Amino acid sequence: MKYKSALVFSLIALSVIGAGNNWQLPSETTKLKPGPGAELVVGNCLLCHSADYISTQPRLTRPAWKATVEKMRAKYGAPIATNKVDELLDYLVTNYGSH
Repeated sequence: MKYKSALVFSLIALSVIGAGNNWQLPSETTKLKPGPGAELVVGNCLLCHSADYISTQPRLTRPAWKATVEKMRAKYGAPIATNKVDELLDYLVTNYGSH
């Protein structure tokens, strides 16, 4: 009986939660700076967050950007291939970094 009540409660909760899912994210308004590697950022970084997230970061050094990229790969599962990290870093440092 206890499990049946939990199941009924779960189904009711899911139907209530599902009924309120008529929301939509706002359109992306920030554009990445054009340049070599921009398409790599779009394909690997913008899967999870907006271009705003990149453009509003402090002007990071290459080692700081590398630590950020590695954190995104290791902790959050960003699909960045190991052989593409340097190209990605080149773009980030050139356009949003400090040398």
